[in-house]
Amino acid sequence: MSSAERVLVVAPHPDDETIGVGGTIARHAAAGAHVTVAIMTGHGSEGAHPIWPEGHWDAVTQEAQRACDILGVADIVYANLPAVTIADMPLWKLNQATQKLLEQCNPTTLYVPFPNDLHKDHRELFHSFSIAWRPSSEVGRQVRDIYCYEVQSETHWNIPYVEAGFLPNTFVDVSDHMDQKLEAFKQYTTQVKPPPDARSLEAIA
Repeated sequence: MSSAERVLVVAPHPDDETIGVGGTIARHAAAGAHVTVAIMTGHGSEGAHPIWPEGHWDAVTQEAQRACDILGVADIVYANLPAVTIADMPLWKLNQATQKLLEQCNPTTLYVPFPNDLHKDHRELFHSFSIAWRPSSEVGRQVRDIYCYEVQSETHWNIPYVEAGFLPNTFVDVSDHMDQKLEAFKQYTTQVKPPPDARSLEAIA
């Protein structure tokens, strides 16, 4: 991992970055890479959110800031797309947002959610970013490495054998950074669940 790296981690929701690649983020940061976490969803900008009050997002945003500080993240970008309703957005509008973000961050290494995660926000964001990183675009040619990551509470919650499962071919040793990952996840007090829930500290360790 090089200090010249510009790493972009696409987190569909606050805490996906920590659950999924928290240890890897900390390792990149410790090696001197510039790490940006893009938290893609939030309250949205058009009226009241259909499920969560605006105060909920204020609390989670503060949790995300504390977690990312512990992991060594240099920048956090809040795209504020409406959570749980990305699939209902006009496709051109979603693609415009992801293209703009990729151009803004210009990463050399990109982490995105697995396309067969149960959550539709994860799926739609993967496919939209896959358009943005096409090698026919200048910004796409700057990206050297693209990795899909596992989020235990979403990955594999699909129908077995109907869709492709998460079969990783790259593994990162984060044993030196696991304490950072766990401490970062503790900051998400609105999200941490007791074991054996997939969002428990025990499950992500």
